[in-house]
Amino acid sequence: MSKLFEGIKLGSLSLENRIVIAPMCQYSADNGKATSWHHAHLGQLSFSGAGLLILEATAVEAVGRISPGDLGLWNDETEKALHDVVTSLRENSHIALGIQLGHAGRKASCQVPWEGGKQISIENGGWQTVAPSDVAFADTDAAPEAMSLERIAEFKKAFVESAKRAERLGFDLIELHGAHGYLLHQFLSPLANKRQDQYGGSFENRIRLLLEIYQEVREVFSNDKPIGVRISASDWVEGGWDVEQSAELAKVLEKLGCSYIHVSSGGLSTEQQISVGPNYQVPFAHTIKQAVKMPVIAVGLITEPEQAEAVIATGEADMVALARGILYDPRWPWHAAAKLGVKVSAPKQYWRCEPHDVKGLFKSE
Repeated sequence: MSKLFEGIKLGSLSLENRIVIAPMCQYSADNGKATSWHHAHLGQLSFSGAGLLILEATAVEAVGRISPGDLGLWNDETEKALHDVVTSLRENSHIALGIQLGHAGRKASCQVPWEGGKQISIENGGWQTVAPSDVAFADTDAAPEAMSLERIAEFKKAFVESAKRAERLGFDLIELHGAHGYLLHQFLSPLANKRQDQYGGSFENRIRLLLEIYQEVREVFSNDKPIGVRISASDWVEGGWDVEQSAELAKVLEKLGCSYIHVSSGGLSTEQQISVGPNYQVPFAHTIKQAVKMPVIAVGLITEPEQAEAVIATGEADMVALARGILYDPRWPWHAAAKLGVKVSAPKQYWRCEPHDVKGLFKSE
């Protein structure tokens, strides 16, 4: 039997298999509002047979967008637009739906990737960015505004209000974005966080904001629905956030009732030195899995079915997440099931495409 296609529970949410579609920014929203692109993009992914689909990083404030095209959930208009997408997905697929809530902090106000990705100045339509400290991400970026305690309180309230909207929209899960150099990661890392108050300095102070947001979001999101956290396990820079601190953070989150931890890396510093290759982030997930009992999701150049199967079967992680790989092959779970000799869910409208050499591949959703 395939371990990859065994069911798993995140809190009380039962998933059919251990394949996660990771959040992937599309930079195609209209002032935070989901568009027809999101209907098409998420619609095809909802037919993939994966156990869980997590929507892209969704900004809790307009100034928290990475780019002007980022998805948002900060007002009635953005909620209404996303409601239409969720309704369409629910009508046509039974896949579990999560949403990743985040804030870009000092990495906000940037061009979309296909236009270069550089920071947009205020004079050219950008906006003032915020961060734990007035330290820019890149030498060419304008300095962010260091957040006052009052501004931090506003930020926490924005997270809570977005979580309430996610609850109304009927999402099965919320993921808090503490990875890839965005605002919560900026608070975690001593490379970006130079504060001298209760949110800076010691490890306990640097993790404080993430823990507070987790607890406040937990209070407004249904108790029977999971909340997880995505982290960058390492900045890949000496003196930065590292896997040892990540494991300690995971322990604290677990004590608070966190449902899972999703382990990525990097994105905080232009000085990062990353050794990229197949499974290059899986050792981080394995280290954290040894420290906690809650499910751990591994991600990063996991592209082959046998590779994903081995990650689960050897106990390196409990689930695997796919991003670019599933954009390239939106039917990856189907093909993995065929190769591993198991059944996978597919819409009945597609059952007749089942290949002759893998009869019995599809099961009813």
